Amino acid sequence: MMASAFVLAVLTAACAPTEEMTSNSAAAENSEDRLAAAVAAPSRSAENVERDQYRNPAETLAFFGVQPDDMVVEIWPGGGWYSEILAPYTQADGSLALYASERGLARMRAKAEAEPSVYTNVLFSLASSPSDLGTIPEGSADVVLTFRNVHNWAMGDEPYADVMFGTMYRMLRPGGTLGVVDHRLPEDRPDADMKSSGYMKQSTVISLAEAAGFELVDTSEINANPRDTADHEAGVWTLPPTLRTGDESKRAIGESDRMTLKFRKPE
Repeated sequence: MMASAFVLAVLTAACAPTEEMTSNSAAAENSEDRLAAAVAAPSRSAENVERDQYRNPAETLAFFGVQPDDMVVEIWPGGGWYSEILAPYTQADGSLALYASERGLARMRAKAEAEPSVYTNVLFSLASSPSDLGTIPEGSADVVLTFRNVHNWAMGDEPYADVMFGTMYRMLRPGGTLGVVDHRLPEDRPDADMKSSGYMKQSTVISLAEAAGFELVDTSEINANPRDTADHEAGVWTLPPTLRTGDESKRAIGESDRMTLKFRKPE
């Protein structure tokens, strides 16, 4: 009888959740709720919200493992599509740094001025060159994110994608995460197509990251679009939202087929 009671007690203890397990579960639930609230933030523009079906923000940020208490750096925020979500998501416990040239930061400064209560914990980091960390201390970021930018760095007469990956590596703390999303060129297409189409081969992006020292952690098809053939007249800009050729029929394809890659800076 005593032996049976002892065995029962041991089994009960073994099956009971530990404080750490309970804490991790609560943190995950809190993170999910706060991310959902950030995606639904009333400060987001209606135009950007309409594109959620193509850009899948909640799923993408969850895949990258972005937490509300992280120090997040967004590289080249452009019009601030993701910044509109990251700012409220990290506002209470984390921070967001927006890294770009002055021209690249101008629209975000205007957005912050229009919604000052949302952008209270945002740093505007001016980069004078691709190798410049701006005001971001080396090794300080938990997460670095860049959305649909690598093709810009690889195009032109003087590509600098390798320099940018090195800069992002220096920003991150050891063990930190790099999240990359970009338009995906089929692997059987000529490399030359990456110079003009706005699409990049996934293998090329992985090679650039690994050459900088990153380890590939995982890939996701969250942002895949099998309807996109990546061979359009005006490159990726043929598709929405740009519709450079004015061909409204392209809306039926949706936005581009995109790779979603998660890297890690080794400890």
